[in-house]
Amino acid sequence: MTSIDPYAAFREELRQFAAEQCPEDLKRFVRSNRKITRNEYRIWQEKLFARGWAAPNWPVAHGGTGWDLQQRYLFEEITAQADCPPQYHHGLGHIGPVILHFGTEAQKERFLPRILDGSEWWCQGYSEPGAGSDLASLKTSARRDGDHYVLNGQKIWTSHAQEADMMYTLVRTSSEGRKQAGISLLLVPMNTPGIEVRPIPTIDHWHHVNEVFLNDVRVPCENLVGAEGEGWKCAKFLLDRERLSPATVPRLARLAEQVEELLMARRGADPAASPSFHVLLERLYLAQAGVKGAREMLLSAIQEEMQGTLAASKSSALKLFCSELSQQIIGIALDIAGPAHAARLVASTGVDAEQDVDLERELVHTYLFYRSRTIAGGTSEVQKNVIARDLFGA
Repeated sequence: MTSIDPYAAFREELRQFAAEQCPEDLKRFVRSNRKITRNEYRIWQEKLFARGWAAPNWPVAHGGTGWDLQQRYLFEEITAQADCPPQYHHGLGHIGPVILHFGTEAQKERFLPRILDGSEWWCQGYSEPGAGSDLASLKTSARRDGDHYVLNGQKIWTSHAQEADMMYTLVRTSSEGRKQAGISLLLVPMNTPGIEVRPIPTIDHWHHVNEVFLNDVRVPCENLVGAEGEGWKCAKFLLDRERLSPATVPRLARLAEQVEELLMARRGADPAASPSFHVLLERLYLAQAGVKGAREMLLSAIQEEMQGTLAASKSSALKLFCSELSQQIIGIALDIAGPAHAARLVASTGVDAEQDVDLERELVHTYLFYRSRTIAGGTSEVQKNVIARDLFGA
């Protein structure tokens, strides 16, 4: 007997929407593997908002779709295959759910609609020069002064701070007791006097991370999320959801397809410039098998999350595996280009939006960007510790 796919009509609706509503120049930009900025995210978010699909992971009462996790995965899989951009995660995937869970009604009314329509953009003020993997060691202070908090300190590796309107940031409101107990979560307008954003040059030649300096920055107390001293609870809530992202695996699958296109196009290249075609093809096949394995792991995790039985170790294992797999896939692209060619490419600028996609050049830039994949969102070492604690106990 032929099984009936309960999501068949939904799949077709997604395919039609992606084909008709995502502009071709935006798809070309995504195919190029250039770093997506607020402008590209905004164009797609406006299309999704108009369709009522602005927040696949939110409840209907607050503008979400009401989709189950399987539908959310299909949305990510089909839009990735069509070369539509991903959605911007800081608002929709990170602080939005935190506000939904811990925020006041006034905060929900103020911030959620602007996340949905893409008119307000967020960055994350978590890491500090002395508090990365050990985030609870953060020192940025928030002193209560009447109906405001006064912030002093520094944040680092703050992605997209240069184009954000708001920052959700962890601050220290108390130094007593356990270090986690004195942390609070504040929502900070980026145009507040006393905030300075400085770009951090990175080896990929893209501007995406920054230092953020806070010098006597006054933030209204009404922008405190949850109770004072309970910011660590909000942070854990966010991180648990960050590691189970339905978008990660479909984007990896599309990247592997692009690397295969590149390899086939260079099949007749000089063997002295790169490893042999068959060695590269074997590596690619193994990586593609890894993508299929990651997909099965994700689908299994989605089912467990829907049943309320998902363990933290599985989310961390998926994050760990996908981070390392992404580096393997893009490493094949670098070896296809060859070291001398890659060095010339990485020193060049990105292609103009009106030009044809230079897939090879942009994959080299992506290779350098992906060196951070085993650090960002929780280092591989942190993920292994989470897995060990969950399996063997603390």
